[in-house]
Amino acid sequence: MRKVFLALAAATLLTGPAVADDVKIGIILGFTGPIESLTPAMAAGAELAISEVNDSGSFMGGSKIEVVRGDSTCIDSAAATAVAERLITSDKVNAIMGADCSGVTTAILQNVAMANGVVMISPSATSPALSTVADNGLFFRTAPSDARQGQVVAAILKDQGYKSAAITYTNNDYGKGLADSIETNFKKVGGKVTINVSHEDGKGDYGAEVAALAQAGGEILIVAGYLDQGGKGIIQASLDTGAFDVFYLPDGMIGDSLPAAIGDGLNGSIGDVPGTDSPGAATFEKMASAAGFKSGPFAPESYDAAALIIMAMQAANSTDSQAFKGKVMSVANAPGQKIFPGELGKALKIIAGGGDVDYVGASAVELIGAGESAGNYKEILVKGGKNTTVRFR
Repeated sequence: MRKVFLALAAATLLTGPAVADDVKIGIILGFTGPIESLTPAMAAGAELAISEVNDSGSFMGGSKIEVVRGDSTCIDSAAATAVAERLITSDKVNAIMGADCSGVTTAILQNVAMANGVVMISPSATSPALSTVADNGLFFRTAPSDARQGQVVAAILKDQGYKSAAITYTNNDYGKGLADSIETNFKKVGGKVTINVSHEDGKGDYGAEVAALAQAGGEILIVAGYLDQGGKGIIQASLDTGAFDVFYLPDGMIGDSLPAAIGDGLNGSIGDVPGTDSPGAATFEKMASAAGFKSGPFAPESYDAAALIIMAMQAANSTDSQAFKGKVMSVANAPGQKIFPGELGKALKIIAGGGDVDYVGASAVELIGAGESAGNYKEILVKGGKNTTVRFR
């Protein structure tokens, strides 16, 4: 009888959930570096989705998901690839939510994720080059390309009556791609770009860069940089010297830390950041507050990136990236029952029952092309020392 019991026990172990207690999602974001003030809310957003799924008990026969964090630094590709290598080969993560900045995201994708066949969904890497990079079907992003942001920037500048602008950008894939997109689209609507030059992050003095920008002139200075690094330094030096007194702030410059650091001198500046006024966005704000953190730029996109990974695994009935990578687009888009934040358990049950879901999420997700967000933006005005929303585009 004992032998029969042992045999049954062994059979139960073999036929039970194959992935129980062994599902890991890596979160790779710049916890240090030029956007470090943004990443706590981004990580919390992704972890909120994972906690919601764990609490539902509806994932892969009741399996739980473990989070493993890694620091991309945002700017150090060698460090970011080393972290990703550790998460994949040592920690054995099944997928990556991240990375954040475009350069490190590209490096991780090309040097680690493709070599190991691991899915990545970035909430914030926006370089246009990522739309066409070879990825073996492994890379997706819930943030729109800067090809789209360039159109939005040009439209806002035109609507605000600006006819000329100087551009400075952080010297990497993100900055260069965004600056070129802005220049191309601003010229299309009749604007003039007086200068389009890079700056390096981490410098103590940006006097020379600002002098060159001032000499070229322009009614507004577009700073396509990072709010915790060179972009902030450029703005402060411009205000200190009187070179410019109004600035355009693209997505990498939007966050509470910048107006707090600069003060009243930033009032009147304008900008944009991915965002939507959809019902899902409002629901996510409430969920974030209840979870003890304040939503911020790319936090909704982070929630959605994690959610898409999990739903794609459920749809494939596998945590193997090679199996579930083909399900990401189908769970993100119609047809199917629309799914909003707080409904991930419901979505998993629908999928397990053979139904279809159309994930709307916190950022009104609609994946196009090779798997990137179609793009919705908040138009920003800095007023009273705070980033305020003017409207959505």
